[in-house]
Parts: sequence; C-alpha cells; structure tokens
Amino acid sequence: MALERLEEALTSVIKKITLASLVDEKLVKEVVKDIQRALLQADVNVKLVMALSKTIEERALKEKPKAGLSKKEHVATIVYEELVRLLGRKQEFVPKKSKIMLVGLQGSGKTTTAVKLAKFYMKRGLRPFVIIADTFRPAAYEQAVQLAEPLNIKVYGEPANKDSIAIARKGMEEAGKSEVIILDTAGRHKSEAELFEEMKQIFRIYQPEEKLLVIDSSIGQQAGAQARAFHEAIGITGVVLTKVDGSAKGGGALSAVAETASPIRFIGTGEKVDNFELFDAERFISKLLGMGDLAALLEKANETMDEDAAEKLLKGEFTLFDLQEQIAAIRKLGPLSSVLKMIPGLGAAMPKETSEVTETKLKKFLVILDSMCKKEKSDPKILDSSRIRRIARGSGTAVEEVKELINYHATMKKALKGFKRGFGRGYLAKMMHLRK
Repeated sequence: MALERLEEALTSVIKKITLASLVDEKLVKEVVKDIQRALLQADVNVKLVMALSKTIEERALKEKPKAGLSKKEHVATIVYEELVRLLGRKQEFVPKKSKIMLVGLQGSGKTTTAVKLAKFYMKRGLRPFVIIADTFRPAAYEQAVQLAEPLNIKVYGEPANKDSIAIARKGMEEAGKSEVIILDTAGRHKSEAELFEEMKQIFRIYQPEEKLLVIDSSIGQQAGAQARAFHEAIGITGVVLTKVDGSAKGGGALSAVAETASPIRFIGTGEKVDNFELFDAERFISKLLGMGDLAALLEKANETMDEDAAEKLLKGEFTLFDLQEQIAAIRKLGPLSSVLKMIPGLGAAMPKETSEVTETKLKKFLVILDSMCKKEKSDPKILDSSRIRRIARGSGTAVEEVKELINYHATMKKALKGFKRGFGRGYLAKMMHLRK
C-alpha cells in the first residue's frame, strides 16, 4: 500500500537521525532529500515539497535546540512540526446533536462513510439515523442496510423512488428523536450543473449543521479542486478522505485538501466499519514517523479492555508471562502491526517480520504458552531442547513452532529495550510538551 511506503520512508528518516553519530549539515541535507523523495512519491505537490524541505533545512541548520532537546531530537522535532503544518492545523471537533449531509463524487465511498459516521457517533453516546437519498445508484440502500443492521443503526430509504428531495423530507420525519441524522446524497461532479442544483435544493430543505464532502484519496491532487468546487456550492464544513490506506496518491489528496479552506475531519483507513477516525494532523504524522499514537491506543484500549490490561500493554518488562497477557490484550485491539505502531518508538524499532505476525499464529502462541510451567514463563533462558520437545507435545505443535515463539519473544524484548534508547519512551511526550 502506498501510504505504507510513505510511512516506511519517513520512519527511515527518523531512524537515520536517531542512529547518526553526528548531526551536521551533511546529515540534514541527506534527511531533506529523503523527505523530498518520500513526499513526491506520495503525489504531494512539487512546489509544496520544495518549500517544505527548504524550511526544514533552514530551521535545522539555523535554529538552536529548545531546552531539554538534543540535536537529534531537535531535527526530528522540526521534521515533525513542518509535516504537521503541511497537513493543516488541528481542528477542534466535538461530536454533538446535528444533521449531517454527505456529498461527493460517485464512487467516493459516501454510503459506507454514512454508516461509519453513524457508528462513530453511536460510540459517543448519540442515537444516529441514516437517510439514503442516493437515487442514482440502486444498490446504495441495500448496501447501507447490510452494513448498519449488525450495529442496530436505523436506515431509511426508498429504492423505487427517484425523487431524492422527497426521500430527504420523509426521512427527516422518520428520524423521530434521533440525535444525529446523516443524509447520504447521490454522487455528482463539479461540472454537472443540474446535479449541483439538486444538491443545493436538498441543502436548503434539509438545513444541515454539518456538510461533509467525501473524497476518494486516490484522485490525488485533484482533491483540492473538488473541495473548492463543493465549498463554493454549499459551504462545506469538512472533508472525509476515504481509502487513505491504499492510495498511491494519498499524500497528494491530504495535502491538496489541506491547502483549501476545508478542514479534513475524518479519514477512512480501510473497508471495515471500524476503519474510520477523526483526522488529527499531529497524530497522523506521529504514526507516519514511527513515533506512535498513544492517545489512539488508550482510546481503543478503554473501549476493549480494563485499565490494568491496558497498563500492562505499555510496560517495559517482558517475561513470557507478559507476552501471554499482552497477546491476549492485543488481540482485542486489532492487528498487531497497527497496535505496535501506536506505541512511541516501536514503529521504527519493531522488525517487520515481528509486527506482521498473523492472528492464527498469535492463537497458536497462546496454546504453546499454556503448555509452559510458571518457571519457564518467568525465565525463558531455561528452555532447553528437552523442555521445548515436552512443550511441543503438550501443545500439539511442532518443535519449530515453539522455537519460533521463543525467537518472537526475544525479538520483542530486544525491540522494547531498543526503543528506550535513541529518542526513548518519553521523547514524544517531551516534544509535545515543548511545543505547547
């Protein structure tokens, strides 16, 4: 996936800074070139990239480190700050009772976004209601119902009715006491005057507090032109970028929209209903640079586990007991690779083969761990060949699989120790404190 390549490239930039024996002009110029290459490959506008890299270079060479920061941390902080500035300042957004209207091009993912948005509000204690007024795509209503039913989210639509304005009116009546009403409209293009006029009519009747433009991030730098066109038509209050996880032009779309007057409110990071999050430039860049996102991890942990389990997930200690507990906790949070990237330092320190362990393998690891005695879990060094054979027999697995678990534990332990060096566990927190 293209943004994964951007993440890998930017993480390697941070690694280069961290591992450098000397921070001098040569290193700064190398870092700047690496950033240029990464952003251009992600389809970010050339002029923006050149202006950004010039600013990073000038600041890194001329500014003195803030109190408490080493030269390495100083350069990394500048890279972080300028990338955040590229994507726009943080937008304050508090979910509240409101009517929301979704607009955008056909195929941008509006219908899926409507249900994702409904779940987002539901998780925050508000009752959502979805109206499907897309009369051009026959399957829109069925798709919304299929996604919403398992979540107990109410959906209204009239598949046989081609009058989207009438559907919007009736939908508002059916919404009753729902606290958040989300209206999905038909896809349209900025050059389609007739469809734009219909959109304006729906807007006047529906009177939404929020007008969100849904844009497929694969259109790249064209996203800026679309955002401006829709903003001029109905005054959009925010943008939802979809398919950010796999777009070759994701960086182009993010930066292009950030240039307009339209704040990026949400991003869709996958096809599942849960792959949806509030956009925060600071947190987004932190993840891209391998600096993690502890706030997101703790939010997710609060939804899926108790405080003790969440605390253990972030501990530096690491026996096989800890591994067993953390695997159980991590499986509740989602893919291991996604969870580890949220922990500051681990995005850059964790070997790829360790972070990409599958769900099936994690289950097998738990079975193997259940076959170990307390002494073996407390002190993995005593696991000799005879103990390994006994554990394999007891767990119904192969000797090689037990050894794989032992190697996995050793790699994780080494990575956890390693990320305390370099920038260290407290670097991101310290950096954010200094920026306030």
